[in-house]
Amino acid sequence: MKKYNSYRGNSPQSKRKRWRTALLALIIAGLLAFAALEFVIFRGTKGQTAHTGDGPEVMVVFGCHVNPDGPSIQLRERLDAALGYWQEHPDVKIVVSGGKGDNEHQSEAQCMHDYLISHGVDEESVLMEDKSRNTHQNVLYTRELLRRTVDSGAWEQPGRYVLVSSDFHLSRILMLWGRGFGTTSNVTTVPAPVTNIPYRVQMLFREPLALVKSFVFDRDFPVDP
Repeated sequence: MKKYNSYRGNSPQSKRKRWRTALLALIIAGLLAFAALEFVIFRGTKGQTAHTGDGPEVMVVFGCHVNPDGPSIQLRERLDAALGYWQEHPDVKIVVSGGKGDNEHQSEAQCMHDYLISHGVDEESVLMEDKSRNTHQNVLYTRELLRRTVDSGAWEQPGRYVLVSSDFHLSRILMLWGRGFGTTSNVTTVPAPVTNIPYRVQMLFREPLALVKSFVFDRDFPVDP
């Protein structure tokens, strides 16, 4: 006679039920985490205004892909947003930040520089940071460039900063800027619209992952000597 197993928790059906419950819990937790990240990103799309900081204002325009015939749609939207701010604040100094990708014929900084100059910006008001390959490097190398420029006496020490990029990008930029510069209280952000729908859908899924990656790994901002 077979011995009756009164502990039904060890039955195959019970084990499968526990696995399904655990899997469902993981899926719900993942969806909640994804929604929280999207909320953080969405909050950054609204822009912010500096509430402290005295002295000259510097605008930093973050690069994006360059096409063979000029700036991509996304990059042009960032540049047009920057031009809109410049037209209202013609004394602002500008840093364009972006290196040359493997599939680009020139650096993003050079492309942005040429676009701004062709639209009336004084060339002496524009600095090019053309080494960076990602957002972390954008912030790090921009900080180094500004330090060298101020130390040389070419520019005064900035008191306020204006950061220009695609709207979805600004939350990550602000996080990294706070790490690199120590504060974001003297920062104004100018969100550029993203009208390319396929690109926007792609960023809907990519940017949360990039935000987590930057939060965990992009912490290398050497202390000023």
